[in-house]
Amino acid sequence: MMRLHNLRPRPGARHRVKRLGCGESSGHGKTSGKGHKGQKARSGGSIRLGFEGGQMPLIRRLPKRGFNNAAFHKEYGIVNLSDLNEFKAGTVVNEQLLRQSNLIRGNVAGIKILGDGELKHALKIEADKVSESAKAKIEKAGGTITMRDRTAERAGAAPEDVDQAAKKSEEASPKKRSASASKAKKKTSRK
Repeated sequence: MMRLHNLRPRPGARHRVKRLGCGESSGHGKTSGKGHKGQKARSGGSIRLGFEGGQMPLIRRLPKRGFNNAAFHKEYGIVNLSDLNEFKAGTVVNEQLLRQSNLIRGNVAGIKILGDGELKHALKIEADKVSESAKAKIEKAGGTITMRDRTAERAGAAPEDVDQAAKKSEEASPKKRSASASKAKKKTSRK
């Protein structure tokens, strides 16, 4: 039986330390395997990866051209159907609920549901992307999928707020026109 007092590392997992500077007959004496002189023989004289002795390194010699789409790559939070079985039947599964249950962490552009595993009961799922296999399995279990519309969130306001702001600007525009017209009249009268 395995106990704390008889735990041992697996055979071959630990190796004895190479003992340096223990006399010439050991094979690792005198210079301790570092050879004679030079930068690599000195203490702290390690050379970083890609360093070419002061010569212009390869990474700087090569031309850098073109466009890279990596900066605009969207990272989606991946959730499999097998992970959704912990929720009760009829639950609305959205990003907020997934974050509370620690299925999604960090900064993600949205949620993508993948079809790994089986869904045991019907759920109401709100996601940005759903794979075809996941969609089929959710509908088979009697659940529903709602695709989220992120355009209003990206704009920074709800769609209702945008409509109200547009109406206010339309109402205010005739007043602005009359004010600008009166200013123009005053300027001409002064001349």
